[in-house]
Amino acid sequence: MATSTIPAAKPVIGDEEVAAAVRVLRDGRVVQGPEVAAFEQEFAALVEGRPCVAVNSGTSALHLALLALGIGPGDEVVVPSFSFAATANAVRLAGAEPVFAEVDPDTFCLDPDAAAEAVGPRTAALMPVHLYGHPAPMGRLTQLAQRHGLALIEDACQAHAAQLHGRPVGTFGDAACFSFYPTKNMHTLEGGLVVVPDEERARTLRLLRNQGMEQRYENEIVGANMRMTDVAAAIGRVQLERLAEWTQQRRRNARTLDLGLDAGLVAPRVADGARHVYHQYTVRVRGGAAVRDAVQARLRAEGIGCAVYYPTPIHRLRPYAHLGAELPVTDRAAAEVLSLPVHPSLTPGDLDQIVAAANRAVAEAGGTR
Repeated sequence: MATSTIPAAKPVIGDEEVAAAVRVLRDGRVVQGPEVAAFEQEFAALVEGRPCVAVNSGTSALHLALLALGIGPGDEVVVPSFSFAATANAVRLAGAEPVFAEVDPDTFCLDPDAAAEAVGPRTAALMPVHLYGHPAPMGRLTQLAQRHGLALIEDACQAHAAQLHGRPVGTFGDAACFSFYPTKNMHTLEGGLVVVPDEERARTLRLLRNQGMEQRYENEIVGANMRMTDVAAAIGRVQLERLAEWTQQRRRNARTLDLGLDAGLVAPRVADGARHVYHQYTVRVRGGAAVRDAVQARLRAEGIGCAVYYPTPIHRLRPYAHLGAELPVTDRAAAEVLSLPVHPSLTPGDLDQIVAAANRAVAEAGGTR
C-alpha cells in the first residue's frame, strides 16, 4: 500500500491569498467592487487588452456568453462531446441545443471537419474547447464560422495563457470563457470570466451578471446574480501574478514526463504552433479501458494521484443520450485517457516517482508497447 500520496492536483492557497482575502473582508466592500474591476483589468493583459467581465463560475461565463450573443431557443451550437458537461449544459441553459462533433484523436480538441459536418440550418455557433490546456485549431474553426455566419465561443476554462502561433487563446472568438475553479492553473476559489472584443458586448455581459442593471434599481434587461465577489477577485489577483511562473513549471514537468514514460503510455501530442499549458497531463493507455483502469488502480495503490477526464462523454450522459450521437473517436478517447500529476508543486523526486510507478503499472497491467 502507498506510504505517501502525490495528489493529482494541488490548489495553492498561501499566505498571500489569505492576506488578500482578509484585506477585502476588513475593507467591507466584498461584492462587485474595486477588486473585481482591478482583476478584470489585470487579466486583460493575457488577452491582448480585450474587455473582461468576471462572474461567479466558468459555467456562468459560458452561459452568459451565449446569452450576450443572442443564442437561445431554436438555435443549435456545435460542441465537442469530449469535455466536462458544463460545455453542453451552458447551451441547454441558454435554451439552445448542443450538437456533438468528434475530436482530433491526438489533441482531443474539436475536429474542424467533424464540426463542418455538424453544421445545419439551425446552427448559430461553434464552441470549441481548449481541452486540458491545448489550444483548439482556431484558424480552421474561425474560417468555418465565417463561412456560415456563426458565432465562435472559446471554452478556455482549462487554458489560461495557452497560445496558438503566438496568439493567446481568448482572442480568436466572439467571446471566450475562463474558469477559476481551485484545480485550474490559477484560481479565485470559485469564479469565471468572459472575454469579448468590444465594450458594447462587455456592457451587455455586465448587465446580465447583475440583474440587468448598472445603476441600482434601474433594470434594463432580464439578468441574474452571477457576480464575482471581491474576496475571490483579490485571491485571483495574487494568483495571476504567479501564473507565468506556474505555467513554465507545468511545461517543464510535462517535458520530464514526456521523456520518461514508456511506449505503453502515449504522451500528450502538441500540434504545430500550439503552446500547451497542461491543465492536465493526459496520456493514452494502449490496450483499452481494462488496461487503463488497471493502470489507474495500480498508481493509486502506490500513492500516485491520477484521474480520468472524462470517463463518460457528454453525448452518453443521461440528459443528452436521447440525441443518439455516435462518436467512435470520442468513445475511444474516453476509454483510454488517464491524467497524471503535472501541477507546479511537484518536486523532481515526485516526478521520478510518477514516471517509475506509471511505467511499472502499465507493464504489470499488460499495456501494449
